Amino acid sequence: MSFLTVLQNKGKVSASDLKKVERMQKTAVAESLPALLIKLGLCSELDVALAFVESGDFSKITPEQYPLEKVLPDEISLRFLKHYHLTGLNADETTLTVAMLDPEDDFVLNALRLATGKTIVPQVGVLSEIDAAIAVQYDEGQNKNDTLLDDLTFDELGEEDLAHLKDLASEAPVIKMVNAIMQRAIEVKASDIHIEPFEQSLKVRLRVDGVLQDIDAPPVKSTAAVISRIKIMAKLNIAERRLPQDGRIKVQMLGKELDLRVSTIPTMYGESVVIRLLDKENTVLDFQALGFAGRQLQLFLDVLAQPHGIILITGPTGSGKSTTMYAALKQLNTTARKIITVEDPVEYQMDGINQIQAKPQIGLTFAVALRSIVRQDPDVIMIGEMRDLETARIAVQSALTGHLVLSTLHTNDAAGGVTRLLDMGLEEYLLTSTVNGILAQRLVRQLCTACKQSYVAPNEVIDEIRLRRFKPDGEITLFKPVGCASCGGLGYRGRLAIIEFLPMTDPIRKLIMAHSEAGKIETLAREEGMTTLYENGLQKVLQGVTTIEEVMRVTAEN
Repeated sequence: MSFLTVLQNKGKVSASDLKKVERMQKTAVAESLPALLIKLGLCSELDVALAFVESGDFSKITPEQYPLEKVLPDEISLRFLKHYHLTGLNADETTLTVAMLDPEDDFVLNALRLATGKTIVPQVGVLSEIDAAIAVQYDEGQNKNDTLLDDLTFDELGEEDLAHLKDLASEAPVIKMVNAIMQRAIEVKASDIHIEPFEQSLKVRLRVDGVLQDIDAPPVKSTAAVISRIKIMAKLNIAERRLPQDGRIKVQMLGKELDLRVSTIPTMYGESVVIRLLDKENTVLDFQALGFAGRQLQLFLDVLAQPHGIILITGPTGSGKSTTMYAALKQLNTTARKIITVEDPVEYQMDGINQIQAKPQIGLTFAVALRSIVRQDPDVIMIGEMRDLETARIAVQSALTGHLVLSTLHTNDAAGGVTRLLDMGLEEYLLTSTVNGILAQRLVRQLCTACKQSYVAPNEVIDEIRLRRFKPDGEITLFKPVGCASCGGLGYRGRLAIIEFLPMTDPIRKLIMAHSEAGKIETLAREEGMTTLYENGLQKVLQGVTTIEEVMRVTAEN
């Protein structure tokens, strides 16, 4: 079985991808098939290496196995090694063991055999690790580009250096650094990349399942070039380093078409960059998969089925509001309905839905767009966020004239959404007659199903967080994270929502009309059967999908 068959069987490449690569191979000068697959972003370096291991009698070489001194004779040129991505591992009188990107390349194997007169034993290496080993063995660590980077610091850049910086940002070492960061982020399913320059270091962190973690970063001397490379990719102005900028990058990597949102902001030692990774393929727009279940799911679906009114989704940044909103739009998206959205930014493009990108800099605000939307005869309107009273008023008017309106608010809980709108200046009689329900949510990390470990909950824990209200009798079994290869040693893999849903009932409307505080509204809602975020989190703890620590981390309870 060939390595291509292995890649196809694992769903890493499709038949159309292979045709594309074969066409390019005819025009590429002596470019090997594995190198092209990686170069085009169809497979990761690790995917290719593991496919060769599975398809033949090869071992994968780890970084520690590469010798620090060169093994191959001087007759084999450095240019040859770099072009074909191979290096020596060890040699004796009769055999020579080498690490290769393509261990099945007969041309290279025959060339090595003729040059050394020895039997060649090929093994599999990861492309970037082979290239790094070549640099170490042939003393290329301090090359011309590194010297240029040493001489070029962020603060010293003047206008005359911009052309030089642009050239430097387009050099292979810098491109490889940036691509390696992005590839690592995609492999671990990160949602954000944070690139932060400090005086003595350049820090790179990935947000995985809502938690930041450090990864290996480029040297501090490359700060200006790395950040400029990202700005060039995002079509930002590299000459402007004093003001924040926003841009987008569309890139194909590891066989995925990714949309990256880039934000830069000036700091003491350079520009801090945050890249949001939007992977449409990995976004699940199904309520049950997102963590909705039972009575709360049914109540939310009932409100969603109403022909007019306002549905609000609340929570802090990064709590999954947008994903829930898109799941709701997917549910509503039928040929019988016209749906128009105003977003800033448009995160995911959905077929059959008219999506408008707000552009405040040219006067296209939420409020301005909404006034025009109503004249477009929509059935459903989605507003990215209710930011001000003007937007809220237009949303209310839209709901009163027979439209279903979905929007988000930044509040801590469902009851807080009511007081937030009142504080904005929205009249209570308009609020009670238009808002159908308010959903609050947070995201908790899911335990890795491959390594989570069960234990019997101690009585102190059961009493402290009152778990008996969910399971009156018998032992209570909880689970804890362990860590394995499947979850990268974290013990968690993926996230799901914990939710509370406040339907607008007549008793709650009376409290709102009386301007009651959020605490009283929540107390009444709980009497009517509402489950709070904390309680919904504990239910998921008892189901074995998350931990008490995770629920505590994202809710106000302690």
